[in-house]
Amino acid sequence: MTARPKPSNFSPVIETWRDLILAPGGARGESSPPDAAKVLNTLFALLLLIAAIWFSLISLNYNWGWASVWGYRETLFKGWLMTLGVIAAALVLSVIGGFVLALCQRSYFLPLRYFAKVLVELVRCTPLLVLIYLIWYGFGGVFQIGNQYRFIVGVLILTLFESTYISEIMRAGIENVGKTQIESARAIGLTRTQTYRYVIIPQAVRQVMPPLVGQLVSLIKDSSLLSVIAITEFTQSAQQVSSITYSNLETYFPLAGGYLILTVPLALWSRWLERRFKYET
Repeated sequence: MTARPKPSNFSPVIETWRDLILAPGGARGESSPPDAAKVLNTLFALLLLIAAIWFSLISLNYNWGWASVWGYRETLFKGWLMTLGVIAAALVLSVIGGFVLALCQRSYFLPLRYFAKVLVELVRCTPLLVLIYLIWYGFGGVFQIGNQYRFIVGVLILTLFESTYISEIMRAGIENVGKTQIESARAIGLTRTQTYRYVIIPQAVRQVMPPLVGQLVSLIKDSSLLSVIAITEFTQSAQQVSSITYSNLETYFPLAGGYLILTVPLALWSRWLERRFKYET
């Protein structure tokens, strides 16, 4: 019999490094990597991105002038607060509007159903920037809407645009509920309203939550386009400061940071919800 090779003293180290750089579940990721691997690889990716950005900035030979932008920090902060107000109002209205449009697309009343379908498809196929111009300068000019209503009109435009996407997310979640469960609800005597309340909506919510939160991240970024109709939100404030100080990079770095503060927590929450509500198929 041949003697077995003695295990190497470095085998635990090798196994540890394998755990840090290789996914235990393969490409599909059935098994979650160790916490140490998640932290180290996240830091490694961040360092690579920071190094790439730093190298690019050094190569510009740019003379930084942060002092001039620092003098307008209150303007930028007020613009950021205005963006928070726009987002908060549009977020609530978009979820409500999306839910209503999703129900209208399933209505027994055919004119209402197809009106909702046509509205959703037209708005989804129109860029938000074009929609803003059409509504503000088109309908706003016809009905002579004053400048004091810019904020309200901007929120309504953003709500209309995002509601169409949210309605499709909710409609898909509702239609993914099994027909057997709906038939069982009818068999025990539940009305259509009770079926939606107790059977369809609770299950649909679990399915639509991750993509819904992801769509809310898009809502935050889309709010920056309201600057084209002179709503003094974050982007508009940054543009004003940039035109005064002629410090473009110094102004848009805080702009990017301000949006990251709003979007990164939502993006991480979306990933958590995706794992939380994931089912085996």
